[in-house]
Amino acid sequence: MSFINKWLRADIQDINAYHVPDALDMVKLDAMESPFPLPDELIGQYLAYLADEDLNRYPNPGAGELIQTLRDLMDIPNDFGVLLGNGSDELIQLLALACDTGDTILSIEPSFVMYGMIAKFARLNYQGVDLDDNYEIDTNATIKAIENYKPKLVFIAYPNNPTGNAFDRSAVEKIITSTNALVVLDEAYYAYADDSFLSDISKYENLVLLRTVSKIGFAGLRLGLLIGSKDTVTQLDKLRLPYNINTLTQVSANFLLQEQDEINNNAKIIIEQRQILSDALSKIDGLKAYPSQANFILFKAPNANDLFENLKDNGVLIKNLSSAPRLADCLRVTVGSQNQNQQFIKIVEDFYG
Repeated sequence: MSFINKWLRADIQDINAYHVPDALDMVKLDAMESPFPLPDELIGQYLAYLADEDLNRYPNPGAGELIQTLRDLMDIPNDFGVLLGNGSDELIQLLALACDTGDTILSIEPSFVMYGMIAKFARLNYQGVDLDDNYEIDTNATIKAIENYKPKLVFIAYPNNPTGNAFDRSAVEKIITSTNALVVLDEAYYAYADDSFLSDISKYENLVLLRTVSKIGFAGLRLGLLIGSKDTVTQLDKLRLPYNINTLTQVSANFLLQEQDEINNNAKIIIEQRQILSDALSKIDGLKAYPSQANFILFKAPNANDLFENLKDNGVLIKNLSSAPRLADCLRVTVGSQNQNQQFIKIVEDFYG
């Protein structure tokens, strides 16, 4: 037995690392990224903006300018606190670290896999509650699970990943008011959804939101944010590692997130393309496209594994979820550019002939 196998916690040895497939030379529609690169006319200005930074110095520790940029972009009220993370993943981990060993994290399933993975990393218990057959929250089952397991944290992705739907608002409200847990609504796809709980933070003291800039065009920045009451954010900030948002991310985000018209227009295009893509999938015999308020579509397909491999062979990479619990024969495609979407649909149409 090797040193690392003798040394490492057994429960960590038993899990698989988060897998990111090779996407070299592929049309990449597997990771909910925006298809829009930085406009050519901004590249020179952006590089000049970066050149003024002193990389021999540590980043701004509080990132105050960046927080204000995010407030302006997302209309976050000044009386709410904002905590920044190296992607939402770091903030999920930070919330887990705030718990006592043996506390429980509860979430609905299927949903974002990192809730369960980070619970294990932090030596917390994880409890999933199945969605119903339409991938909606089973309110009674969820509240019963809260009563039984008394979680410290409840995570709900809103809209949900990988199903794409935004749950019934009243169901989410019942969950918030049924528990003393901190309820974390993960609004990673807020830009493509019809609803948000942002204004409800002042209404529910046990509510915080997660958001990210990854889905609106800047996945490479690895920048997430937690929004909550100022008291909540002040306490959680004690767990944040110093200088966690590096200088290049801060400077890049301060420049790029000023382009609000560009960001909003790109979101509008993706919403329009989402409908076109959903309609095209629904017209193919045997396929079922689920409603989405995100920048991706979950669909059920006959011979899903074969379709996935056929798409890869033709240079298009999507996400194969067909072996995951509750997602038999399901695939997930990110909404790309018009040309990328057409290429994807043509391959699917030809596959089913």
